Amino acid sequence: MTSQTYPEALQKQLDAIVSSCPLVPVITIDRPEDALPLGKALVEGGVRILEITLRTPHALQAITDLRAALPEVWVGVGTVATVEQFKAAEDAGAQFVITPGSTKELLEYGLTAKIPMLPGVSSLSEVMEGYRLGYRAFKFFPAEVAGGVSALKAFSGPFPNVKFCPTGGITREKAKEYLALPNVLAVGGSWLTPKDAITAGDWRQIRTIAEESLAAI
Repeated sequence: MTSQTYPEALQKQLDAIVSSCPLVPVITIDRPEDALPLGKALVEGGVRILEITLRTPHALQAITDLRAALPEVWVGVGTVATVEQFKAAEDAGAQFVITPGSTKELLEYGLTAKIPMLPGVSSLSEVMEGYRLGYRAFKFFPAEVAGGVSALKAFSGPFPNVKFCPTGGITREKAKEYLALPNVLAVGGSWLTPKDAITAGDWRQIRTIAEESLAAI
């Protein structure tokens, strides 16, 4: 059992990231040429955090390109399931890592990583394991399936100093309800990046969705 705990410096960096914008777009890059115009449209709409998911082979290069093109925003990687993927994200220049769930290996690697991690949890048992290692912020996923707002209200009882970024099944209309909770830092969602708009290259629509979503909360 490791005696290390999550470094305060990484926790402060994570706090700075998630406090920069209440909405975190979940971005999947199917075509490499979409990465920059999509990222720029979201930023023009007011978004300050970009989560590029490792769901396609174009993700890591997109992170590198977006970091270079948009230095004023936070660019990180989501859907990280292994330590090897975590290391690849670091090498690509990601500024944070988000995982769909938690494993012992990922939690322990995060203690010595170069960038902060938001571990995925869906139960109090998973929160307890991360908490034991010093983690105080988690991704709550899949939020709507795992109990939604009611679950997060219940989590605040035993863990009043733990914060969450719920993701999964959340709509623009639901986002405001989540963000009203004192233990919610930000909300992640794919509604900010509808596939049909990306396929059509309708970057104006992407920018408008971001603007309207931020205005609605």
